[in-house]
Amino acid sequence: MLRAVHSPDLSQHAPRRMPAWLAGGLVAAVSAAAVLPPSAVQSGPTLCPFRRLTGLPCPTCGLTRSWVATAHGDLHTAFQEHILGPLTLVMAVALIGLLVVRRPLPSGRAVRLSVVVLTVVTAVWGVTRMILVARGDWSGPY
Repeated sequence: MLRAVHSPDLSQHAPRRMPAWLAGGLVAAVSAAAVLPPSAVQSGPTLCPFRRLTGLPCPTCGLTRSWVATAHGDLHTAFQEHILGPLTLVMAVALIGLLVVRRPLPSGRAVRLSVVVLTVVTAVWGVTRMILVARGDWSGPY
């Protein structure tokens, strides 16, 4: 009698790699932040579709300006432009570093929790700023 041999599912234990499109996007964004002069992003056009439609900043409005300021060492301006800008730039550089040394992406409960916390903080920050801008109580950039 032949018995079926059950092989364990190793897919859940395989190292996670970053998709090529995401890796390329991160490298391009970090490179642009390092190369662009701060004056280029301060007076540029408004590219955010949400802001163009509503006149209000979306939760990620200001991240580009914040990344450029961070890359040029101006943390004061970086935090004014977007409170999470310096942190997200450091995270992006760390992910690129993992690519360079060919390490698998971190995984597990701590990573999932970090992503959830970052997403919630971004949403709360964005909604709070939108309300303040709509009421006319926001004096910072957006």
